[in-house]
Amino acid sequence: MGSRLTIACVSVIVLLGLHAAARSQQNPYRLKEPDQKKACLACHADFEQKLKQRFVHSAVRTGECSGCHDPHVSNHGKLLAEDTSQICAGCHGSMVPANAKSAHKVVADGACQKCHDPHASENAANLRTKGDDLCVGCHKELGEAVSKARFKHSPVERGCVSCHDPHGSDQSAHLLKKGVPALCVNCHKADSPAFVARHMNYPVAKASCTSCHDPHGSNQPALLLNSVHAPVANRTCSACHEAPGSPTPFATKRSGYELCRGCHADMVNATMAKARLHWPVADKRGCVNCHNPHAAKHDKLLEKNGAELCRGCHADTLKRIAATSVKHAPVESGTCVACHSPHGADGVYLIDQPSMIQLCATCHDYAQHSSHPVGDDAVDPRNKNLRVDCLSCHKAHGTEFKWMLLNATNVELCTRCHKKFVR
Repeated sequence: MGSRLTIACVSVIVLLGLHAAARSQQNPYRLKEPDQKKACLACHADFEQKLKQRFVHSAVRTGECSGCHDPHVSNHGKLLAEDTSQICAGCHGSMVPANAKSAHKVVADGACQKCHDPHASENAANLRTKGDDLCVGCHKELGEAVSKARFKHSPVERGCVSCHDPHGSDQSAHLLKKGVPALCVNCHKADSPAFVARHMNYPVAKASCTSCHDPHGSNQPALLLNSVHAPVANRTCSACHEAPGSPTPFATKRSGYELCRGCHADMVNATMAKARLHWPVADKRGCVNCHNPHAAKHDKLLEKNGAELCRGCHADTLKRIAATSVKHAPVESGTCVACHSPHGADGVYLIDQPSMIQLCATCHDYAQHSSHPVGDDAVDPRNKNLRVDCLSCHKAHGTEFKWMLLNATNVELCTRCHKKFVR
């Protein structure tokens, strides 16, 4: 009898313990108001309107505010329990594929809240704004180009996610769901007679569509990039390439600048007559180091615009320039060609003027700001083989001193040559 009573007592205690544990799990902070949502809304009353929106984050809908926020103290803003990326990953795992070839920067940075509202939204997936409006919030330049394009690409009109994964892609760069041309041939049947005829019978099914076409939209028919090479516009591909039925249809008839000389003989011959050549002109690739042979977004078929094109080879120079506080105006605007000839020149540094003084004089009137002797009769006292010119006192790209001077004060500058005045 005594043992039965003992068992009964123990059972009651266990059941009471289980009940208490269950209540503790339901109310881990032992709130006076067990419903977390009601407890939080008691102070955050204005938040109640937020909860009436069409899409509510599940953690908010169930009233588990403490799933993301610490109710007491935190090292993170808005009393978040952890860093944003860690909080989101706790439920949503990694949104970027393990072997991603490209990842959206905001996702990689863990800034999920830049696109998603963590509480509620009128848009699916708790997006802060609808579809493409969200994308062009950051990609403004592209958004403007798409809206102004005369010819539209239908997938773009349906939405950016027609072609791009907003988080990351393990298939291609630029967040594309597939690489090019695999993505393109989902819609454009490369074996159809019309497609083959439009591409002059060349087997372009495995070629890079974006070397000629702008996938976002264009002012040119057939979505060609805005600056189109004449043979492409005239559909005379065989002017440069072997015949479409040959074993190597995409091979060019000549290599390097020799191919371009066929149409651009005057420019090529004039360049070759210069004392100094820009090395990309003379190597095996020749003109296509800088120019796209089919079509481009930029004038003169340039692959990139201004200094961004030069950065491909001269990144170290542009990095130094960026660090200077006083920059030469053409450098600051990215117009390297204001001083340098991109193909060839007779002067050093690809300067196509008889002297540095004459180059600078195309913008600056030397007589207006100095009476210091310069030119052939002004021998540099530091080196009898040199003459005093603009670069004796100024640095062409820029310095940290006013007027791009080489020194902070006139005394320091002048005594570089006039040693007897050093004190």
